Amino acid sequence: MLLLALDTATPAVTVALHDGTDVIASSSQVDARRHGELLLPAVDRVLTEAGLKLDAVTGIVVGTGPGPYTGLRVGLMTADTFGLALGVPVHGVCTLDGLAWATDLDGPFVVATDARRKEVYWARYADSRTRVTDPAVDRPAAIAEQVKGLPAVGAGALLYPDVFPSAHEPEHVSAAALASLAARKLAAGEELSAPRPLYLRRPDAQVPKNYKVVTPK
Repeated sequence: MLLLALDTATPAVTVALHDGTDVIASSSQVDARRHGELLLPAVDRVLTEAGLKLDAVTGIVVGTGPGPYTGLRVGLMTADTFGLALGVPVHGVCTLDGLAWATDLDGPFVVATDARRKEVYWARYADSRTRVTDPAVDRPAAIAEQVKGLPAVGAGALLYPDVFPSAHEPEHVSAAALASLAARKLAAGEELSAPRPLYLRRPDAQVPKNYKVVTPK
């Protein structure tokens, strides 16, 4: 097994290689505006670090969000392209699950990432591997009672300490965590999700209302 994992659902552009036992190379850069520019060089960097070529990869793991439309689709489209070119399966993993897997928290907790517009993408977990609610997008104040008293991880939790007073690192997801979670599930014979995006809301870029079409005379 050699899994190439990547995620662009948060400001982190993150890539990792996992050989079925451990992460053998990884790279993460935080830049919310350069996902498309940074992703492929990061893939090349981890392959070079591991001394491997792309055709050695036996599977792709990609974070499916939730996340902003523009950033999220960079990772998903890249993963699909690699899968088609190499003829290998592409597995989806919820980005929030990757953040949960990277924690060392015991017992119930919350994962919350920054959804912009003063909102968070979030879900509740019974432990680092067990999500108990579907991913959702809400204003922090609207979910204050649902998350009261629970530790939380992620950039969204760190942004709103009034709602998440027990906020912890990691701030952003790492592809190393995604790859480790995927490898664990595949080894156990579990089926992973399809690589389909969790947008949860419409993209920011939309055609203006009352758009006036100008045609040449």
